[in-house]
Amino acid sequence: MKILSLVLVATLLVTSCRKEESVLIEGPQNETLKANSAVANLMQRTAMKDGSDDNIVDGANCFSVDFPITVVVNGMEITVTSEEDLDTVEDNFDEFDDDDDTLEISFPITIILSDFSEVTINSIEEFEEFADECEGENEFDDDIECIDIKYPITASIFNANNELIDTITISNDQELYQFLDNLEDDDIVNVDFPVTLILSDGTEVSVSNLDQLEEVIDDAEDDCDEDDDYDYNDDDCDNCSTEGLSDFLTACDGWYVKDLERNDMELTDQYVDYTFTFSADGSITAETATESYSGTWESSGSGNNISVTINIPDLADFNANWMLHELEQEGNERQVDLRMENDDELEFRSNCNP
Repeated sequence: MKILSLVLVATLLVTSCRKEESVLIEGPQNETLKANSAVANLMQRTAMKDGSDDNIVDGANCFSVDFPITVVVNGMEITVTSEEDLDTVEDNFDEFDDDDDTLEISFPITIILSDFSEVTINSIEEFEEFADECEGENEFDDDIECIDIKYPITASIFNANNELIDTITISNDQELYQFLDNLEDDDIVNVDFPVTLILSDGTEVSVSNLDQLEEVIDDAEDDCDEDDDYDYNDDDCDNCSTEGLSDFLTACDGWYVKDLERNDMELTDQYVDYTFTFSADGSITAETATESYSGTWESSGSGNNISVTINIPDLADFNANWMLHELEQEGNERQVDLRMENDDELEFRSNCNP
């Protein structure tokens, strides 16, 4: 009887140990990342190299240039060492509104493709061959730009016997893309959750399994403008707000017309003696040495989609629903740039006497 009891206890202990070992090694099935699964493909498309950030230089959405590079912009040689230096190129383009801008790339350069592979380009002919392979402006492409994965993330790799053989930490898009690209059908990979995703508006979303990860990426895929065009001027108000615009305008007086174009007609000279005052209550006043005109202004929206409505009954050339294009400040000088889809343009400038 004692022998039987000992055998039973030993059996229970062995069974208990085996169960404990299984729990420590085998992860939940819904966290097993499979090669070529829907969620793996969405993750890889999110991690792709986005080639649109430097379109002012290369005009190609499917690759980026590897900095530093040297370009000649309207006759001026500029060395671009980072994306921040692209602002110098844009400033050169924006210096004059009525000139034909030119940009020449000094070869050889290296380009980085969407899969992070690199190619050396030795001539404009080679460059154009690669650029021609890209999709055109605002056409569908594989990379998902409206959501990002917050790194680092960790994955556990198991063998066929559910034994843990490696734990890896993934620190950036390139590492994730290449990890998923090398994933085999028989690989057993468990993602360590939670994983945090960053939406295009900066909101962070924490997900606790692969099903949620797939759902959030899929829902966010088309939630923003991926800016896959060659209009370098359409993102100058990323951080603009209606409150910021109001503060910018009402803090100064003596606003004057720097540029006014309506229906392809240059009207700036007609308003050279006018000064404008914007008030926080939504009123606007235009004055000359002998005349005064009253009206209203209001704004709505955010970022690059702020609408500014001006209504001065006796000055019809200003009255429209404008889009805020850019706010600029250099020293005391401030400029507000308003545009319309038909290329009408209104620029106010002030030397800012607070």
